[in-house]
Amino acid sequence: MPTVVKIMVGVSELLDNLLDILRTEKLGKWYEKYGDPRTENNPYLGFIYTSFQERATFISHGNTARQAKEHGDLKLAQICGSIAADEKRHETAYTKIVEKLFGIDPDGTVVAFADMMRKKISMPAHLMYDGRDESLFDNFSSVAQRLGVYTAKDYADILEFLVGRWKIENLTGLSGEGNKAQDYLCGLTPRIRRLDERAQARAKKGPKITMVCDNVRGSSYKVEKQ
Repeated sequence: MPTVVKIMVGVSELLDNLLDILRTEKLGKWYEKYGDPRTENNPYLGFIYTSFQERATFISHGNTARQAKEHGDLKLAQICGSIAADEKRHETAYTKIVEKLFGIDPDGTVVAFADMMRKKISMPAHLMYDGRDESLFDNFSSVAQRLGVYTAKDYADILEFLVGRWKIENLTGLSGEGNKAQDYLCGLTPRIRRLDERAQARAKKGPKITMVCDNVRGSSYKVEKQ
């Protein structure tokens, strides 16, 4: 390859990488500004949110690792498996903190738990934006649901796990507000499962929807949402 051509190729690659860095930085600033999980600087809400979110990311990365291994990408499976293990350790730490909160202030903690679930637990990237697709996370979630990476069933399973782990049904001596929160939480998992079953039934009857996605480097690919 002539020297001039080599230089031109090198410059092109440098600019390409620079644009990738700039775009990634832009996305990072967007997440920092708009990725509020609605915990309102309340430590009760914050620890409940992270208990749920860390278990969710443990499950989603674990499922991604399993699928990557099934499709022969062992390196990706190893990476996602390592991340899942880290998320599991984080989950353990946060759920233990909330256990202590229930021991100290059961009424305030159960009310906060119910409040957080009424707001619905969204992942930190629920408002992610690539500068083009304002429905990016909704589309991503639809694909994750279809592939079994993270589903409404997982959401219900996590809630059921936390309600059992923190022994919500056995709490006593609560205020009127606390009792209402307790009833709400104990009845929420079955309600979510029923809604998911109806949504799945509608999705099976409806047409398959194909959408175009791209990555930070601008490579496009088509996927089915359902």
